[in-house]
This record gives sequence, structure tokens and C-alpha cells, in this order.
Amino acid sequence: MAAGNSKRFGDNKLTAEFNGKPLIRHVLDIVPSDELFRICVVTQYDEIGSLASEYGFLCVRNPRPEDGISLSVRLGTEELKDRCDAILYMVSDQPMLKNTSVVNLLNTFREHPDSIVSASYKGKRGNPCIFPKKFFPELLKLTGDTGGSSVIRAHEDSLLLCEIGEKELMDVDTKEDHFFLEYGVPSNGSENLRSPSNR
Repeated sequence: MAAGNSKRFGDNKLTAEFNGKPLIRHVLDIVPSDELFRICVVTQYDEIGSLASEYGFLCVRNPRPEDGISLSVRLGTEELKDRCDAILYMVSDQPMLKNTSVVNLLNTFREHPDSIVSASYKGKRGNPCIFPKKFFPELLKLTGDTGGSSVIRAHEDSLLLCEIGEKELMDVDTKEDHFFLEYGVPSNGSENLRSPSNR
């Protein structure tokens, strides 16, 4: 999912440089293409759509990003719901996420195909997350700035956590987040490392 307006960041955060390349490339580079049937990138941005095509991924346009993350979830789910038995949802602003962690998430789901499988660190849930087909109808009913977390909260007994590294869960919502990941120190002197957002 790469359609947000980046209001807290101030401009298109996905094109911000991190370790010599845009944030979005870090995420696209670690998508395990050979493990997945079809890959969709939901975005409002022409440059992100062109980049998705460069990787051989399908671009799904989000015409109303102001409607919140729910529309991106619905658009991606609608595109894939009749073609697969589960969907892996990834956000596009986790530049530290590793390919091996995503593959481990997929392998865990294959062992537990009826479960919602989510990345986590010390029990704190984050992204990516895999939903089996039985949850697609609920994902298609999401509204506003609400993502899959509301579905998870309604089915906590179906949730299986898969531990990954702490920094892998970090997403970039502000320039301060970007500065911390780029240089390893807070830009404002704070010692706090922001937790990943769960929407």
C-alpha cells in the first residue's frame, strides 16, 4: 500500500532517500516475488505506479487517498479476492524490513492457513500481515482511516504473531522518524523510538 498523503511528513515520504535510495524502493526490493501469485501496488502517485511497473507489479490506482487507508485495503482486496486464498498486506514505509522476515511470515502462514499472521516484536503487532480468504468480506467493509487492525481486534483468537527485528517494524510517518532511521539518533534529542502504527 503506497497511496497515503504523507500529511505528517509534509511531502511524498515514499520518494525520500534512505541509505541512498527512495523509501519505496527499499520495500519493493524485498517483496518475495517468487513466493507470491500476484503483486499489486495501490497508489495515487504516477511515479510510484511507474516504479511498480518497473518491478513487474500491477498498479492499482487510489483516486481518493483522503478517504483513508481503508480505501487502499479495499482496492487491493477487490483486485485479488477472486485470485487467491490469502493476501499479504505490506505498507510502503518500512525501509528496514527484510526479505527473510517476509518469507518467514509466509512460511508461518502456510503452516497455519486459517490464521491471521502478523509481524511483531516482543508481542507488539505491526506490519506486514496476512489474512486468509474468510476475512476478505470484512476487509472490504472497512471505512475511513481504519486498516486491518479492526478486523484483527474482532478475531484475536485467530491471530498468530511472527517475531521480527524491532527496527524492521518501524515505519516512517514524520521527518523525525526518517532522521532517526537514517542517522540512528533522534533529531530532537529524545531517546524514544516511536512504535509502529496499527490502524
